[in-house]
Amino acid sequence: MAGHSKWANTKHRKAAVDAKRAKINARYTKQIEVAARSGGPDTDGNPALETAVQKAKKNSVPNDNIDRAIKRGAGLTGDAVEYEEILYEVRGPQGSALMVECLTDNRNRAASEVRTAVNRAGGTMADPGSVAYMFQRRGIVTLPKNGMSEDDVLAAVLEAGVDDVIENDETFEIRCEPQDLSDVVDALREAGIEHDNDEVAFVSDVSVDLDLAAAKKFLRIYDVLEDVDDVQNIHTNADLSAETMAALDAES
Repeated sequence: MAGHSKWANTKHRKAAVDAKRAKINARYTKQIEVAARSGGPDTDGNPALETAVQKAKKNSVPNDNIDRAIKRGAGLTGDAVEYEEILYEVRGPQGSALMVECLTDNRNRAASEVRTAVNRAGGTMADPGSVAYMFQRRGIVTLPKNGMSEDDVLAAVLEAGVDDVIENDETFEIRCEPQDLSDVVDALREAGIEHDNDEVAFVSDVSVDLDLAAAKKFLRIYDVLEDVDDVQNIHTNADLSAETMAALDAES
């Protein structure tokens, strides 16, 4: 199985900080609205909505916000907004690349804000396809170790179609085909194993190690993109070594 991913650990720490921002509510309520619009307001008959609601609750989105988002998405309030999914490709330092997923009700605004953010941080907008070829869509499940071994995790999910289990410092990352993601999540639940997050993400088989200067520039790009309201997810092939992360922590 694959080895450590220092950037994965960095992302988990960033996620804990990002969860304190008010923006996190808007991000998850958008996903709920889209799911309710496409499949209706009943979570029992709409698996996508059930997943979106579970993620929102796990990230402490208030129940009132969730209920309003379901009703708005299903057209029950008269003010439903239609969102469009857009994907942008970005080049960072030292051959790093980012796939930026947006969910927006205004394509022109999203394009302008993403481009402005990237340019301001020193990145480069890439032509469609010039970055995407390095990535594949994968189902990703992250879970805390909680004293478990890699074999424990494999035993729980092996028959669910899992392709890989990656051991990080404090977590395991399970990778599978996108269509197998729900089966992997169900297998973990049946085994009584709690997980932190599950999603379909863009994953690169080849990671790019960044030195300290490049890591600083990369994180600037990442952070300004995170602050764009329409940005939902950012995926990258960048990796940060233990030494680089220690140097970053020492300067923070």
